[in-house]
Amino acid sequence: MKAYQRFRQKYKSSFLLLASALVITDFFGHLINGTIAVFVYASDKDWIYFDKSNILCSIFGICMVFSGLCPLFLGSLMAIERCIGVTKPIFHSTKITTKHVKMMLSGVCFFAVFVALLPILGHRDYKIQASRTWCFYKTDQIKDWEDRFYLLLFAFLGLLALGVSFVCNAITGISLLKVKFRSQQHRQGRSHHFEMVIQLLGIMCVSCICWSPFLVTMASIGMNIQDFKDSCERTLFTLRMATWNQILDPWVYILLRKAVLRNLYVCTRRCCGVHVISLHVWELSSIKNSLKVAAISDLPVTEKVTQQTST
Repeated sequence: MKAYQRFRQKYKSSFLLLASALVITDFFGHLINGTIAVFVYASDKDWIYFDKSNILCSIFGICMVFSGLCPLFLGSLMAIERCIGVTKPIFHSTKITTKHVKMMLSGVCFFAVFVALLPILGHRDYKIQASRTWCFYKTDQIKDWEDRFYLLLFAFLGLLALGVSFVCNAITGISLLKVKFRSQQHRQGRSHHFEMVIQLLGIMCVSCICWSPFLVTMASIGMNIQDFKDSCERTLFTLRMATWNQILDPWVYILLRKAVLRNLYVCTRRCCGVHVISLHVWELSSIKNSLKVAAISDLPVTEKVTQQTST
């Protein structure tokens, strides 16, 4: 948030705004869900004693769905924003303003809230799961199409967000590599290529590894492929894997920064004694380098020579 106030440029403010929203969403998701979970364990999972009206279970289920879908949607939105910023830098700087990003961010949050409130609006309650430690959509003995629809909708939206993130990040990485090999003379942009590709790989791996098992499990239960009672422990394990995504999200951006990557490179080079990549000064910010290199690579040859002479 401090960086957002310091850097008011469009190409930085959009990314920083979405990243701040992701961190805040992850924090409050863990804070609310974690508090309720600790209270449930402290009460020996006696839901009948402390939640006779099923209000706490409904709050728990709503927070579970919202804190699950909203970070995935935000990650997908960040991937789309980065993809447009790298592949179409001029369009991104002129058409995608901070106001538009705030509108998309609000739309994503409201849509996640709407999906979380669907069972309540449909006069369906969130159900205590077999382990009696968390609440979610009805997953046991599903006979109604509406209960099946909620599970399939949650799984479909989550897998769709992961798919969009994967495709956009892949396009971004391929575009950055193409620009790197096509613009070998722009040394100041090389650091951004390595940093961005490594960050994209880290984000994709964390999201897919953490969320895919839980989403696939919910989809299989919704399609009646597996019985929930027979896989209670496995489902609880996949849920714990999904919560790790919210813990690791901020650390992916914190650890895979240019300063950390530079130190890792220096340590690796000293240990291995192999010169793999020429280390140079990381002069400008990574996003600015990406826009400059991408814009120069798309210019005609005469304009490229003019810009190189002026610099």
